[in-house]
Amino acid sequence: MSGETSHQEHIGPYRLLSRLDGPSGAVHRAADATGRDVAIRMLPPGAVPDVPRMRAVLSPYVVDVLDGDPEARPPYVVSRFVPGRPLAETVAVDGPLRGPALRYMAVALAKAVAAIHRAGLGHGSLDPRSVLVVDGAPVVVDFGLVADPEGQAGDIRAWSEIVLFAATGSEDASLDAPGLPGALRGLLRAAAALDLSARPNAEELIAAASKLDLGPAPEVPAPAAEAPAPYPDAPATGGFPAVMSGTGGFAMPPVHDTGGFAMPGPVGTGGYPEPTSGVATAVASHAHEDDMDDMVVGGRHAGSVADHELAVVRGWARLLAVLVIVIAGCVAVMMPVVGVTVSALAVTLLRITRARGTLGRIEAVGRTILSLPYAAVFAVGVPLMVVGVAAVGVELSTLGAGALGAGTGTIALWTAPGAGGARRALESAFEPLAWRPGTVAAAGLVLGVLTLAGLVAAMSFTPSFAPLYGLQSSLEATLSRFQNSLH
Repeated sequence: MSGETSHQEHIGPYRLLSRLDGPSGAVHRAADATGRDVAIRMLPPGAVPDVPRMRAVLSPYVVDVLDGDPEARPPYVVSRFVPGRPLAETVAVDGPLRGPALRYMAVALAKAVAAIHRAGLGHGSLDPRSVLVVDGAPVVVDFGLVADPEGQAGDIRAWSEIVLFAATGSEDASLDAPGLPGALRGLLRAAAALDLSARPNAEELIAAASKLDLGPAPEVPAPAAEAPAPYPDAPATGGFPAVMSGTGGFAMPPVHDTGGFAMPGPVGTGGYPEPTSGVATAVASHAHEDDMDDMVVGGRHAGSVADHELAVVRGWARLLAVLVIVIAGCVAVMMPVVGVTVSALAVTLLRITRARGTLGRIEAVGRTILSLPYAAVFAVGVPLMVVGVAAVGVELSTLGAGALGAGTGTIALWTAPGAGGARRALESAFEPLAWRPGTVAAAGLVLGVLTLAGLVAAMSFTPSFAPLYGLQSSLEATLSRFQNSLH
């Protein structure tokens, strides 16, 4: 039903305004202490929503989660109120999407999925009813309450199915459906591959979809004077899926048994722009967004993305990653054996996190092995150059020269040709922090202090080659003989 709630005036600090009943739960439209409209999603007993992670999802294409109380009876989650129609209803009324509008929908949905995945969550029940359309832009609202047995790869398959539906207007359409753009068909097929490890990730979907050419927008005839609105006002759903009739304007997926986490679908997350990323054949995190974020197609405004905010976030993430690499170099100067070993393992593990399948992981290890000779050139060359200044009558510590070589060799591991995957994985780990000014400032301050302390320590402390003390003696003796030969 809709209207005033008859028996309850508040849920927590929120004043109830109206209620929409669905087959598997209730959503209330409410107001917070400032009068802002919010939507409160009531969850089944035993549900434990990860509210902090849900609030950490940052995207203009995912509804903001503002609050929640897993301990309440029943538990609930609060999101911003989003007026809009489900994609299923939008396509039913307006017809399938074409040209740039379809491309925009594909990219925006990929951005939504990527933002959810970056927070360490999965959507779990993504479908055309869990995507609201507001001024032509999608907003994902079903979020994080149902576990997909395929994990995050299940969201990639669901993305393929939603885009196929948007292009054809049928939830039963196949990839061989007539009228489906050939340029899109291959990407949808890859996203729905039976081999989960072969599916692209959401970051790769963004760049791949951004590069698609789906043709021009269809011609739209000029509306006649006094023409009626193209569709009636959408029912208020508080940012959750709605159907046209039968459920009070609200429809929700059924409850699934997820091993103690049985919950219905709707609840969205996030709220700010998120980075774009690559394609299966090109690394996504540096892909460039083009004009698709500021367009109006067929009367549908495609929305806009604050590219300057994206550049700032990436800049902060790169800066934090650089500070970590410098700290790793300082550790290698103070403790060469330990520092080089830890950095080599870290580079390998970061490469593995971006690899797909067993072959990808084997390749990740192989890349680190191949980069060792490159790092060795610096580890050997730098000490020789340092002690080489003996030719002009300046004698320097041979032990310190060897340690400096270990430090430069360590940094070379992070910057060697082919090491971009490890660096990007490190940057990606910092991107969630970079969207929050207070958090990134604190992280920058901590890493900045550690970097300064590391530089001071590297210049002040006597290097230790523990546990390979024999290597220390041999290296020091060799460099001393080389230095003496230059006199």
